[in-house]
Amino acid sequence: MSRFKKKKDGAVPAVSTASLPDIVFMLLFFFMTVTVMKDSSLMVQNELPYASEIQKLDKKDRVIYIYAGKPSQRYQDTYGTSAKIQLNDKFADVSDVAAYVLAERAKKREELQNVLTTALKVDMETNMGLISDIKQELRKVNALKINYTTRSGDAFRNMQ
Repeated sequence: MSRFKKKKDGAVPAVSTASLPDIVFMLLFFFMTVTVMKDSSLMVQNELPYASEIQKLDKKDRVIYIYAGKPSQRYQDTYGTSAKIQLNDKFADVSDVAAYVLAERAKKREELQNVLTTALKVDMETNMGLISDIKQELRKVNALKINYTTRSGDAFRNMQ
C-alpha cells in the first residue's frame, strides 16, 4: 500500500574527490608561505657578548653575516680549538673575507649594494686580533658599515 520503497542494498555512497586537489594545493601554498629557510648552520661557538645600548637591525636583506669563534665540539678534532671564521657554511681564512663580501654584494639588488651592513657575530671569548684582521679586510673592499651583534644585558657581565 505504501508508495515509498526502502533501498535493500544499504551501500555507503562513494566519497566525492572533486575538492581534493583544491585542499592539497591550499595546504601546499600555506606551507610554502610560512616556512622559513635556514641560511646557514652554525659551526662555531657563538656566545654573544652583552651590551646595554643596542639597536635592532630593521632590514635583514641588507646584512652580510660573518661568524667568528672557536669551532664547535664536533669540528674541534678537525680544525682545532683556536678561533676560526665562518662564512656561510664553511670555515675560511682572513684573506677570504674580502672575496666573500664582494660575492655577497654582487648577489644583492643594485640599489642595496651601497647600503649593506656587515654584521660580525663574534663569540665573547674570541681574540680581538682576529676581529681587527677581519676589519682590515673589510676596509680593503670598502665595507665600512659594520655592526657588532650582541645580546641585551649589562655590559659588565662580559668582564667575568
